[in-house]
Amino acid sequence: MTVDYTVRLRFSDESRATATHTNLSAIRLDGRALWIAGDETATVERLLADDPERPTEFGAEARFRLADFVDLPGADADEEADVEGLARTGRFLWAIGSHSLRRKQIKDRHEGPRALRRLARVEGQDNRQILVRLPIADVDGIPTPVRELHADGMTHRAAALSRRDDLRRLLRDDEHLAPFLAIPGKDNGLDVEGIAVRGDRVFVGLRGPVLRGWAFVLELRPYVLDDEPTRLRLHRFEDGSPYRKHVLDLDGLGVRDLCPIGDDVLILAGPTMDLDGPVRIYRWHGAFAAEVPTIVRDVLISRVLELTYGEGDDHAEGLSLLGTDRVLVVYDSPAPIRLGTDGTVIADVLELP
Repeated sequence: MTVDYTVRLRFSDESRATATHTNLSAIRLDGRALWIAGDETATVERLLADDPERPTEFGAEARFRLADFVDLPGADADEEADVEGLARTGRFLWAIGSHSLRRKQIKDRHEGPRALRRLARVEGQDNRQILVRLPIADVDGIPTPVRELHADGMTHRAAALSRRDDLRRLLRDDEHLAPFLAIPGKDNGLDVEGIAVRGDRVFVGLRGPVLRGWAFVLELRPYVLDDEPTRLRLHRFEDGSPYRKHVLDLDGLGVRDLCPIGDDVLILAGPTMDLDGPVRIYRWHGAFAAEVPTIVRDVLISRVLELTYGEGDDHAEGLSLLGTDRVLVVYDSPAPIRLGTDGTVIADVLELP
């Protein structure tokens, strides 16, 4: 991997206090705005570029609580949503949670039976099971999420997928994915990471499970009814299912993020388990032209870039197209060299071959 140049992400004191800056999980560029999310909160942040054409810094952070726009499923509206994917298309910003379970970690102070008890504890969080669509308004030239937007003779409202159509519920009888619902994400269980949207088509990437080396991308077709404008429903495909499965040859890796590029989709891929690497960017050719469940291999997919990674740090988690021939990449658990004393975090700009 050759870094073309780097940019600084400057976060507010509040985001630094909640460690968003060191737990980056999703990004999407939107003109001079950079939408960004960490996996420890139920918020989405917006940073602004100093130069939209060739930014060197994103700052002037604004923070948006998801609970201020939609009803979240958790009893505590500020319980982490583990947002792992952002998409921006048309009049909407989309956000999706990991939908994963998590296993307690053994920490340095834990020994013997106590350590084993922690390792046996598996828990879920309701707020992780979200798919949210927020209308975006132009406020003083800056894209800004709102609860309600009047445009083109229509009223668009913030909406979320209902419990009835929750992905974990829909997958309970799936022949491939159902057996992995009770397994924590980092143990190769169900773990959503990445979302790409174009028109009415929503692609959802799975970090796990990976089956015999094959990764999964789910395709959804959300919509709203006039009498329930705050509730996302799912169209049924020709076989009656509310989702379509695509399986991809990512050389045994899982999906870490998705990013549209024309009719294609860029895929940031990494290990499904709690490992450091390898990390790569692939290009799924003609993704948005697929009209049937697809086995994505051979000429349908190509390896674009090999990314570097650290030992216990510098895990690439989010990418977004910058212009037409570059991508911006952000890292979870950034290496110390990426952390500035002034509260900035360094992200990379890579040129696509």
